[in-house]
Order: sequence, then C-alpha cells, then structure tokens
Amino acid sequence: MPVRRARPDEYETLSHLQSFLAEPAPDLLAAADVVGTVFVSTADRNRPVGYLLAVASNGDCHVAELVVHPEYRRRGRARDLLEALFDERPAESAVTVTVAAGNDAARSLYESVGFEESDRRPGYFDGDDAVAYRRTVE
Repeated sequence: MPVRRARPDEYETLSHLQSFLAEPAPDLLAAADVVGTVFVSTADRNRPVGYLLAVASNGDCHVAELVVHPEYRRRGRARDLLEALFDERPAESAVTVTVAAGNDAARSLYESVGFEESDRRPGYFDGDDAVAYRRTVE
C-alpha cells in the first residue's frame, strides 16, 4: 500500500483522521511540519486514509500519533507507515512509542515490528496505564 510524506494541503483530511484517536493532539498535528515528520498511507486517488506523526529529538524519534481510518484497518497500513519511518531513520537511532496498556491491537502491532517494552507508566493516559516501547533502527 502506498506510503508517502504528507502534503500541507492534506491537513484537513489528517485532522479528520485524528478524530479516531483516543487522545488526539490537534496542536501537535497543526505544527507537524515544524516539529515532526508525517507519513500518510493512501487509497483511491492518492487520498490519505492513515498517518504517522513522528517527532525527532536528540537523534532519536517518538511516534506521537499513528491512526488508520477504521474502514482500512487490519490490512497492513500501520505496519507500512512504521516501515517508512524506519527506512528514513539513521541506523542505531531509537524509535519510541507509548501505548495504552489495554490497547492489545496496538501493542501487538508494535511488538510485531520489533519494538520492545522499555517502561510502564501508571496513570499516563487520563488515569489509564501505559506501556513505553523502544526499537533501535538497524
């Protein structure tokens, strides 16, 4: 499935996709072209149906948001977005992500692409526990 960098004229579409996240960060998405990298997974006529927003810091990066429209889930799109990020990151750099402890689907995805649990964070998401993951890029 095609993955490419987001274009500035697509942020309204990405904002709609963001509404499917449990804890969206609209201000972060609005500043994404300044603070991060956004990849999109596209469908018919190059329309974004998912995106990954990664924020770089000290040579490493953090997956701040990853969402795929519900109609397009379970088809490998999230995995493809992560692979695009890994392909762009320098070797030996780290990629991190924080996931709600009860989000089994997300945890399974991240573990399937090589992330390893690095920390537990009680009460991180509005009182819900979180799991921090880390993967070193090869």
